[in-house]
Amino acid sequence: MKNNNDDILLLNLIREGDELAFRHLFETYFRPLCRFMYVYISDKEIVEEMANDIFIYVWENRKTLLIQHSFKSYLFQAARNRSLNALRQKKKTISLDEANVDVIDTEIMSLEHDELHHLIQEAVFTLPKKCKEVFNLSRNENLSNQKIAEELNISVKTVEGQITKALKRIRGFLKEAYL
Repeated sequence: MKNNNDDILLLNLIREGDELAFRHLFETYFRPLCRFMYVYISDKEIVEEMANDIFIYVWENRKTLLIQHSFKSYLFQAARNRSLNALRQKKKTISLDEANVDVIDTEIMSLEHDELHHLIQEAVFTLPKKCKEVFNLSRNENLSNQKIAEELNISVKTVEGQITKALKRIRGFLKEAYL
């Protein structure tokens, strides 16, 4: 996880016009932002253009940019906002009288659900091997802790510990993603 001091230093360097610092920011977050926005907009070219626009905005507004938590949270919030704006823009072709608000709300909720599911999958992917295996058996295979312990030849307490560890790390990952 990124240190807040690293972000402050990076922001200060970018504010001073340091192109290498900006390149580092771009190379670190461009692909993850694209993957994130692809959940909303299933068009690779549009997603890449939107991600580029975010970085152009950051560079052009570097002197007045307000980063409250971290670059990561700032960039992902900008990506989420741009994605939702693009979806709203796309839906503007339908008049409000013709639109079924419940359907639109359901679609947005579905997108948010998909986003959350995608983030959880990313978080699970980062878990240590044994922890991931125990978590997947528990949550995806719906096995009891006793069955997991028998299958992996470990104690039930170890299973419980691994699930607790997985949930703690997933919560931390999601908290970082939504800051």
